[in-house]
Amino acid sequence: MSLPKRYLITSALPYANGLKHVGHLAGAYIPADIYVRYLRAQKRDVVFVCGSDEHGTAIPIQATKEGTTPRAIIDKYHEAMKQDFDDLSMSFDIYHRTSEPIHHETAQEFFTYLYDRGELETKETEQYFDEEAKTFLADRYIKGTCPNCGSDRAFGDQCENCGRTLSPDELINPVSTLSGKAPVKKKTSHWYLPLGKHEEFLREWILKEHKDDWRATVVGQCKSWIEGGLQSRAVTRDLDWGIKVPLKDAEGKVLYVWFDAPIGYVSATKQWAIDNDKDWEPYWYDKDTKLVHFIGKDNIVFHCIIFPIMLKLHGNILPTNVPANEFLNLEGDKMSTSRNWKLDMRDYINDFVKKENGGTQCVDMLRYYLTQIAPETKDSEFMWKGFQDAVNSELVSIFGNFINRTWVLMHKLCGGKVPKLHEELLDDDDKEIINSIKQSVVTVERLLEEYKFREALFEVIDLSRKGNQYMQKKEPWIVAKKLAENPEAQKSIDNTMHLCLQLSANLAILINPFLPNTARKMLSMMKVVERMLEWENAGTLNLLRPGYAMRAPELLFRKIEDDEIKFQVEKLKSGLIKSDAGSQLPVTGNQQPETSNLKPEIQFDDFAKIDLKVGTILTAEKVEKADKLLKLSIDLGFETRTIVSGIALHFKPEEIVGKQVVVVANLAPRKMRGIESNGMILMAEDKEGKLHFVKPESVINAGAGVS
Repeated sequence: MSLPKRYLITSALPYANGLKHVGHLAGAYIPADIYVRYLRAQKRDVVFVCGSDEHGTAIPIQATKEGTTPRAIIDKYHEAMKQDFDDLSMSFDIYHRTSEPIHHETAQEFFTYLYDRGELETKETEQYFDEEAKTFLADRYIKGTCPNCGSDRAFGDQCENCGRTLSPDELINPVSTLSGKAPVKKKTSHWYLPLGKHEEFLREWILKEHKDDWRATVVGQCKSWIEGGLQSRAVTRDLDWGIKVPLKDAEGKVLYVWFDAPIGYVSATKQWAIDNDKDWEPYWYDKDTKLVHFIGKDNIVFHCIIFPIMLKLHGNILPTNVPANEFLNLEGDKMSTSRNWKLDMRDYINDFVKKENGGTQCVDMLRYYLTQIAPETKDSEFMWKGFQDAVNSELVSIFGNFINRTWVLMHKLCGGKVPKLHEELLDDDDKEIINSIKQSVVTVERLLEEYKFREALFEVIDLSRKGNQYMQKKEPWIVAKKLAENPEAQKSIDNTMHLCLQLSANLAILINPFLPNTARKMLSMMKVVERMLEWENAGTLNLLRPGYAMRAPELLFRKIEDDEIKFQVEKLKSGLIKSDAGSQLPVTGNQQPETSNLKPEIQFDDFAKIDLKVGTILTAEKVEKADKLLKLSIDLGFETRTIVSGIALHFKPEEIVGKQVVVVANLAPRKMRGIESNGMILMAEDKEGKLHFVKPESVINAGAGVS
């Protein structure tokens, strides 16, 4: 079979509503990066696109939590995620944004194309409406009981507990997350994509054409959806945050995020082409392009059923494969941002990569463990002890040990240079290691082409294990002791070290897709250029020229100590990882924010705009169905204000009545749980996470100014 002319590889666009955890990294990003690095080593034409998904209700919801605007949220988290991916050696050709004008234009063109050709239908339906908030409710603004598992952590689009995709009508006892009240049904009109019209196409394309080469879990989920009956799905919604529907009679309506987000792959490709003076169209229209989507299993329906229908109708190519991964759990429980049971990429970067004994080797240690436990066919588990064992027992004791022993002995026994190979003296052990090198290359290549990254990585580590066994059999350090009585024994040492060095060079090529920083460190030790990592060199035994001087050995990896693992487990269990911590990114561990965490510098005139007043709390009560919120009535001297404050976990209502506080009196009002909050009280947080009132030293008149 001939190879595709070009490759377009995508990783799922992460929501720009918060930092992402290592479960996301293991599911959609590291596998894609491994595959792309392999393709580049093969000198294939490949473009790797990703970007921030900046529309949908997740964004305004986070803005409400942080007391800011949706635009501020996407700007903050886009940059944060982009930096985290860069710190963990992700090699996107472009990391784009769906808020960019080129994406809005592309998504609107896509909609218009389908609309003009009659591929969309208009329906008047009843949609949930919050009478108190006076707004139609997007799926994520509706919460209730899951009909599948009975959890009360189900939203109108998906259950947070069991992961099942839902519709608002399926929820038991639905309530609005804005007001906490039961919503009512109200009529509204929207445009729909009739999925059922394309059932036969999907049956032929997925259940017949790809039933053997796609992962069983992917085909199985698609089959379940198809045989359950495909329903029309709205492509627009009533919302003020998103891409405006490009029709005259569509006031107040935007494109549904599930419709606009995957089009982000197209707009990202367009922007990449502009930046690099390329033609983007062959990557989306030429059938000689191989399109591969790397996603988590919660995105299977969108990437295997809905988006392919859109692509087919629009005249684009269809994905060749969608190697979706299952979920990664953490220390025996499902990762959850809301419950602080997670390991953010940022936390790992701060705790390992940016530490004095960290750096890129710690990046590769995480990449190694996440690949080793990748949830390719079933859910898997991140265990801190497992991470330690993988690093210490495999990376350090097998792979790193072989490279270090080879370099130490080469300097000790061969003068720091590549010795000559005496082919006439090759014995069975020598021939066996040569064969192992060649066979491993074939196996790793096959496994990478089949998206079996765990098995491919095992094969690389196993080859280094065979290198250790070979060296142990040959014992060149023992042979060296007999050189005085048998100078010809040097040839045996030469052969052993020559083959160990050629094996090391091959290991650099094979490990490169998985651990790119390690491969480059090995290149530095070998004093060779990056071109050696090209895949065509794998399996050859002339990568290092006899007589060529090597640099001194460096340890590729460090051991993970017990106290590091103990700290991480205790940190996780004690909830020291803060989420929803306000407008600044979370501070990891139990450290206090340092000067570098200060907000941007402001001028005096900026500060002068803030009107701070002393107030006295008259009443305090808990907000219904909101664990963190208290509704306060505060006397400001000239009037009484209602302020909603997230301090319920720190103070009992009866304890704070009569206390004086400092209030930001000119803050624009906003609704929280259906209650209009007119101001904000100032609080300070100590290193233990406990809140304290900022207040005058002694009681003074309510309404007194603070300057």
